[in-house]
Amino acid sequence: MISNISRTFLFFGLSRSCLLVILLFSLSNNTLSAQVSKRDSLLRLINLSKTQANKNSKDTLYIHNLIELASEYRFHNLDSLLSLSKESLSLSKNKDYINGIIRSYSNFGSYHSNKGKIDEAISYFKKAYKLSSQHNNLYLKVNALNDLAKEYGYKGDYALSLKRYLEAIEIAEELNYKKLLSIVNENIAHLYLEQKDFEQAMVFFKKAKAFNKEIGNPIYMAETMSNIASTYAEMNELEYAMFNINSSIAIFEKERILDWLAYCYEVKGKIYLKKGKNTWALYWYKQSELLHQEIEDDRGEIDLLNGMTQAFLNLKKDSVAEVYALNAFELSKKIGLRTGIKDCTYQLFKIYKNKKEYETSLWYHEIYQVTSESLAKAGNEKALNMLKTKMEYDQQKQQLIIENEKALAKRNIYIYVFIIILIIFAIIVFIIHRNEQTQKKLNLELRSNKSDLEEKQAYLNELNQTKNKLFSIIGHDLRGPIGAFQGLLKLFKEGEMTKDEFLNFVPKLKVDIDSISFTLNNLLSWGQTQMNGSTTRPSSTKLDGIVEENIQLLSEIAESKSIKLINRIETNCQIWSDPNQVDIIIRNLLSNALKFTPNNGQIIIGAIQKLKTCEIYVKDNGMGMTEETMAKIFQKDSTHTTYGTNDEKGTGLGLSLCKEMVEKNNGKIWVHSALGKGSSFYFTIPRVIQPVKKSA
Repeated sequence: MISNISRTFLFFGLSRSCLLVILLFSLSNNTLSAQVSKRDSLLRLINLSKTQANKNSKDTLYIHNLIELASEYRFHNLDSLLSLSKESLSLSKNKDYINGIIRSYSNFGSYHSNKGKIDEAISYFKKAYKLSSQHNNLYLKVNALNDLAKEYGYKGDYALSLKRYLEAIEIAEELNYKKLLSIVNENIAHLYLEQKDFEQAMVFFKKAKAFNKEIGNPIYMAETMSNIASTYAEMNELEYAMFNINSSIAIFEKERILDWLAYCYEVKGKIYLKKGKNTWALYWYKQSELLHQEIEDDRGEIDLLNGMTQAFLNLKKDSVAEVYALNAFELSKKIGLRTGIKDCTYQLFKIYKNKKEYETSLWYHEIYQVTSESLAKAGNEKALNMLKTKMEYDQQKQQLIIENEKALAKRNIYIYVFIIILIIFAIIVFIIHRNEQTQKKLNLELRSNKSDLEEKQAYLNELNQTKNKLFSIIGHDLRGPIGAFQGLLKLFKEGEMTKDEFLNFVPKLKVDIDSISFTLNNLLSWGQTQMNGSTTRPSSTKLDGIVEENIQLLSEIAESKSIKLINRIETNCQIWSDPNQVDIIIRNLLSNALKFTPNNGQIIIGAIQKLKTCEIYVKDNGMGMTEETMAKIFQKDSTHTTYGTNDEKGTGLGLSLCKEMVEKNNGKIWVHSALGKGSSFYFTIPRVIQPVKKSA
């Protein structure tokens, strides 16, 4: 069975030893529907493209579907194959779609091949080959070579056929196209089958089988096994033949492959014929015959008709055999298939001899004799030409290998000389480079020492700044409240202040102590970040809990100024952050807002949940700030003391600490403010992304 690139097989048509499968109708309705379904699917896609409002008939996908549909019609409706090929070729040329032009030429060639017009088919396959070569489309080039080789085989030029197959193999081997290698090797096997060289044919079939095993596709393997089964039948190795054909049928029936199933039925009929079981042979031939009724392929029907003729003759049903033999004769004459003429005329000779119609019998015998002698003579010439072609091809390849080896040896000499020169040059460069590196190393050491001194000086300056800020805070902002507390205790202890008088100072003292505690906490956190650095340990944290704790903590201060604290944090707001650091940020921002919000004011804290972050805000209607003040509040070296609406003191440390901790948690902080209208502080923190629950 001769294979094309799409794995569709054609009858080589020269003897029953080279039975070639066509696209066939199936006995099974399900099988038929599978074949028709593909055509229907392509038709729907094509019609959809035509009816779409924004359709473009020149679209390459549309052209591709036309080409595929044309291929599907090859063995079902040759008129459709021709009309679709004309349309696809016209559209491909208008769009300059090279692949479409090549494949359209191939479909034209297939049409003429099925019509028995070999020269016309070769003309179109040559066009496909030339265009694929010009545009270096190697896959389609191998396809064209395979098609040309088949047609030369039909024409009887086996030498040229083999030459084209060998060219296809060379390209496919270079690109490791295993599927194509399998197909072409099978087709070469059929050339040897025509010479009755079964052993050589089996060599190529086994090569194809090895490639199919690597591919791992059971359908490809079944295709090759069915060809091997046919070859074993010709060799009278009938048990091997039956095993292979049954294995193939099982796969093709399961996968509903129409063409190969029909071929397998015919091969199985041939096996039974050789076993002398004519009734069983006819049973399987009939299955194939039913399939052939739906197919437009004359080559494919000739061997089937000749096989059925022989079976009916064996059963002494000469009148039925005559009908089949005459049909085979007419088909063979129609397409000029000499092997078909030889087989059927011999059968007709025997039929009319049995009928005692000696004149007619003699006429068919003369045709048989002339055809047989012609084929025998041509066969010997073809065998010699094939051998010569193979030897020439092998010699050319060997000569090419020798020339390549010589060129490689000559090139290696040049390479060795170049390497020696390169080594000498490298040694010289190395010596120069080493001296330069030594000088650079000395310079680098000097620069490094200078850089280390500068880094140490900068570090000392930073430490001095930190020290100065600590002493400033301790001296100005902590010593004052502590000194006042000590003074009151001394007065109370010395009796210069009564208990009731002292108790009157307690609320104020509590505020001062809370302020000192708050400042100390900030101071410790800030000092840690400045001196040793602090480790940020992010985790999934519920924001509303942190906010609520700080509101409770600062509620007394808020109540003392009659400030309303409004919490708009949603309960489902989860952030990915260090909870301790976020706690410090929230506390400082709320404390800062309380400080600068007048009595009976309002503070709102809320959060906006965005895709990946949570934007937290603290808004007040207090004093507000100038542009100059806003530019300084987050600065690390800010040391000035600020005073709130009730003269509350601040260190200028809290906002700097907030900035550092927000950035440690991969966020940003900023402020919007206007004098007399209040301030709004914003900062972002990564949020926890809740996974989307999949529906059951």
